[in-house]
Amino acid sequence: MNTLAIRRAAGILLVVVPLGFTVCFTLLQQLFEYPDILRQPTADILAKFAAGGTPLIAVWYVLTLTAVAFIPLTLLVHRVLAEREAPILLWVATTFGVVAGLAQTLGFLRWPFLVPHLAESYLAAGATDGQRAAAGMVFEAFHRYAGMAVGEHLGYLSTSVWTVLVAVVILRTAIFPRWLGVIGAVLGLGIAAGLAEPAGWALGGTINTYSYLVWALWLIAVGVVLLIGRAKPALGVSSAPRVAPSVAR
Repeated sequence: MNTLAIRRAAGILLVVVPLGFTVCFTLLQQLFEYPDILRQPTADILAKFAAGGTPLIAVWYVLTLTAVAFIPLTLLVHRVLAEREAPILLWVATTFGVVAGLAQTLGFLRWPFLVPHLAESYLAAGATDGQRAAAGMVFEAFHRYAGMAVGEHLGYLSTSVWTVLVAVVILRTAIFPRWLGVIGAVLGLGIAAGLAEPAGWALGGTINTYSYLVWALWLIAVGVVLLIGRAKPALGVSSAPRVAPSVAR
């Protein structure tokens, strides 16, 4: 792929992926009271999930796809920025970006595939107390491991590191306005605030939620710059055409 094709592909993903994420997040708020519902008792979560029906499952599936798409997004951003920046910092950022996409994918996957079965088993009219207890235990186990540990903790950590490091690279390049780098660094720290919520800092969860929403807009802004901006030379490299030396006759 040439440079222009890579820039366009990265720009398109930077616009489409966060748009899909934002739409799904908004729908989950309306259909499922997400993310507040995640801290409710298991019985309430499963009942609310069952009430959402097929549309809710579909939204969770599309949200999972946005997490999957974040992986090629990070790789394309790496290619764009590597043309103008030493690759070591970018490789660290990209590694965390790939981990972030995988962590979010693993965290979201339980909702369209596992939780529908657990909700059906838990809420079945003829279910015994033992069946409900078993379904509730499986849900709690996946909720704490796949959800809280992998999807949230590892996902927040990796997304935060990727965002901060990419923001630092943006500040050192000439193809993006500096304010994009500053805002990205602040949002990366805001996402990291969610790591403190399990320790009892409830405000951290609120900061994390709003940081993610603004982070989606930040990604879109980065994508728009790539799509409409003109390619610029790397720092320290002259854009003047190279003239072949004259040959003595």
